[in-house]
Amino acid sequence: MGKRAFGIIVLLAFFGSAAMAQDARNDARNVVDTVARTIGAATVKTIQFSGSGNIFGFGQSYQPGGPWVKFNLKSYTQLADYERGASREENVRTYLDPPDLGGTALFIGELRQVAFLSGDAAWNAGPGGAPAPAPAAVEARQLQLAITPHGFVKAAMAASPTVQSKTVGGKRLSVVSFTWKGKYKVNGYVNSQNLLEKVETWMPDPFLGDMLVENIFTDYRDFSGVKFPGKMVQNQGGFPVLDLTVSDVQPNAPASLDVPEAARQPVPPVSRIESLKLADGVWFLTAPVGPNSMAVEFQDYVAVVEGPFSEERSLAVIAEVKKLVPNKPLRYLINTHHHFDHSGGIRTYAAEGVTIITHQINKAWYEKNFRLPRTLVPDKLSQNRKSAKLVTLTDKYVLTDGSHSLEVHLSQGLGHNPGLLLVYLPKEKLLYQADYFTAPPAGAPLPPADHMINRRNLNLQENIDRLHLDVERIAAAHGRVMPIADLRKAIGKTE
Repeated sequence: MGKRAFGIIVLLAFFGSAAMAQDARNDARNVVDTVARTIGAATVKTIQFSGSGNIFGFGQSYQPGGPWVKFNLKSYTQLADYERGASREENVRTYLDPPDLGGTALFIGELRQVAFLSGDAAWNAGPGGAPAPAPAAVEARQLQLAITPHGFVKAAMAASPTVQSKTVGGKRLSVVSFTWKGKYKVNGYVNSQNLLEKVETWMPDPFLGDMLVENIFTDYRDFSGVKFPGKMVQNQGGFPVLDLTVSDVQPNAPASLDVPEAARQPVPPVSRIESLKLADGVWFLTAPVGPNSMAVEFQDYVAVVEGPFSEERSLAVIAEVKKLVPNKPLRYLINTHHHFDHSGGIRTYAAEGVTIITHQINKAWYEKNFRLPRTLVPDKLSQNRKSAKLVTLTDKYVLTDGSHSLEVHLSQGLGHNPGLLLVYLPKEKLLYQADYFTAPPAGAPLPPADHMINRRNLNLQENIDRLHLDVERIAAAHGRVMPIADLRKAIGKTE
């Protein structure tokens, strides 16, 4: 074949592929346009929807790999402003009766939470309603706008979508796909009634890696000429985080979501670590947000208790430990339990070759999640591909160099987590505990005697007694270092 003929074939193939790609984009736009007409997206600039149902504590399951802890959702309202890229989300939750097992948030009566987004600013309603900046939440809240029914249509119209047919659950669906912000793949599943049944995307999570997020829509109804689902379920990491029955929808609701000056103020970095010396070779390591860690020096190495939150936090703690004890290797990390605020940074320690000590209930789940893909935000472990070293215990594990000991004990009797560990230093008479006891602020109302907060406090004292621990001070993962007298006072024990 002559070079000229070969070149013509290559050009024909190129232009043919380009034409096919253009046809696919045109087909996708036709599907999106049809959905837009069906749900009335073109006329919707803002939308507010309200309802009730259930809300769940992401990353706070009772068992590793189990469903997220569940609450009653007394009320829920979201206002989405698609033109300005803004939103306001408010929920009021109460405990189930009895409360669900798992890492429940601690509150008395009701817990109200309000989250805001406006352009590139995110903030929450802090104590007394004061704006609390939340810059780390900006991208996730922006993406949440794009996976609502009307938000998906608008985001797809602004992108270069493609479409393909798939059979899902015996139904033929058109799957419209596009890339949001050049990074996040978004798929929308359209049925024969030209309604979105599901939108899916993947978001980065420190523990789960490229985490699947699904919005599932059913029971579409007409609200003032706009179609909107009467039922919405969002799954994150394989389990629901929101199960909402929609009772009211207001298309083009008034939206005034200006950014307060306080919401643009810089926040302390999670990498700002402060160390408090508790005894010779023992330091309490705190940061502006998230659980505290503790470093313990031995003759030939250092151990850290708790690797919370994220890689950024773990790298900062590791750097602080190396500054405090520059000539000894960091050999062990004690992980109290699997809840994500306490385990989100353990992969970083594994990447450093540190052995992770945890309860045996976590082993299979940790090993599975250590292998999950991390293409959105690669971390050190995914880059160096080291194998994580895990040491597990059932009831007790001891680190000692002959003169200094650290005991790890399984706690019992709390519906928070069946693998929850306590860390005790006999020489210092110091107990590190996670999610048990935090002394209330001065003047704060005391919970009812049968409230979960009191049950946790009592259970901590019961474990101290059962294990015959001689405790003088308590270091709290959430909170501060306090005398044992504070716990005894909280449970009404004066001895």
